[in-house]
Amino acid sequence: MNAPDTTPQGASAVIDVDIVSDVMCPWCIVGFRQLEQALAITGIGARVRWHPFELNPDMPPEGQNLTEHIAEKYGATAAQSEETRAHLQKLGASLRIDFLFSPDSRIVNTFAAHQLLDFALAHGRQHPLKLALFDAHFTQARDVSDHAVLLDVAEQVGLDRNAAHDVLTTGSHQDRVREQQAFWAGHGITGVPSIIFGGTYLTTGAQGADTYAHVLRKVAQEAA
Repeated sequence: MNAPDTTPQGASAVIDVDIVSDVMCPWCIVGFRQLEQALAITGIGARVRWHPFELNPDMPPEGQNLTEHIAEKYGATAAQSEETRAHLQKLGASLRIDFLFSPDSRIVNTFAAHQLLDFALAHGRQHPLKLALFDAHFTQARDVSDHAVLLDVAEQVGLDRNAAHDVLTTGSHQDRVREQQAFWAGHGITGVPSIIFGGTYLTTGAQGADTYAHVLRKVAQEAA
């Protein structure tokens, strides 16, 4: 689906960009903002499509405290976790991302969010929904596993609230999300963000505007 805000006016070329990511991943929104910078630098446009990945597919409904989760999963001390958050906040400020971490920040299950994103794709609202979910989680500290929150965010970006409610209560998009997750896992995607340019070139992690600009130019030149 087209993402108008990622395509500069008069773009010299428009490239398909697939981003495999999770709403819980701060580096995913960092990577996207760096991609936006690269698009502005190169004058190249992008058709962005987001794809599902769950960093913590077994996360229970109540979620987990972020510091406890990082310690448990990665062995980081509280001081190391705080240092990483400070780095993210500084980096985020340079990319128009307001990371508001606190001692109460939580990791939550994102399967429902991915179902809603799949639904939004067919209605041309996937991209704004994804960005709104990042904002809800990282800036507003809202629980994006909560159906009421998800419906609020969906309505905020122009989706029909009743239709979104049906998606979440019936599980009509569960199989599609699982199929997509299996597809990307089968293609070797084990971490996020994973960004695929023109269906050919893969970058993993937030690689920075210069790296993305180089890949964009390469894909555009080869397409020409």
